[in-house]
Amino acid sequence: MQQTVRSDLSGRVVVVTGGSRGIGRATAVMLARLGATIGLIQRGDARDTLNEIEDLGARCAQARVDLSEGDHGVAALNELSEHLGGLDALVCNAGAIDRRPAIEVDIEDFRRIVDVGLIAVFAQAQAAARRFIANDTAGTIVLVSSVLAFQGGIGVPAYAASKGAVANLTRSLANEWAANGIRVNAVAPGYIANDQTAPIRNDPVRYRQITERIPAGRWGTNKDVASAICALTVPTLAYVNGHTLVVDGGYLGR
Repeated sequence: MQQTVRSDLSGRVVVVTGGSRGIGRATAVMLARLGATIGLIQRGDARDTLNEIEDLGARCAQARVDLSEGDHGVAALNELSEHLGGLDALVCNAGAIDRRPAIEVDIEDFRRIVDVGLIAVFAQAQAAARRFIANDTAGTIVLVSSVLAFQGGIGVPAYAASKGAVANLTRSLANEWAANGIRVNAVAPGYIANDQTAPIRNDPVRYRQITERIPAGRWGTNKDVASAICALTVPTLAYVNGHTLVVDGGYLGR
């Protein structure tokens, strides 16, 4: 008899970074709707996200740390995993951005963005994989890249560099950990209408130029990206590994 593959996350523990707002919050809530127990890691307070998840009847806990310090993020991941009773999936969504011409970027600011968007991502993915292997768990890791992994962007050199590296890190980790039953994939959001892109949307010229290039005719939403992350997290896509799923309304195709 063919075994039925589950399409929900009942009984699974998923940790999401950057869950206080935007894509992270939408993802955490959507994962909770699929039955997951949620751990949240971010610098600010994710109380609103936590309350929304608990209102759904799901269990949730949060840890507030500065992810520019990789060790802090790893400690938080391990503590939440122990508190929530395990770890089945990790979503590395947290990131930082600094919008300035490259000629004006301070090296310390560049380093901070790479620390949050790449170094901390690797540190937490490594910590999750170690737990999966130690517990013989077929774990799942989803990283958040960007369409700027395929383009240079304008005025965001550190962000573009870190997101390009995340896309390649996804492939590298998948190559190494697939034999342990661990899947590592990424999503690459396009232009999403949220707080992070407010400066672009407030620029009439750039907003029009970008919108005209999107075949879907609109900017994406946090839920558009969260849906893709959840799809890569549930067991039904067990044979998808090392893939970066672009969520951009067709932007890159034009």
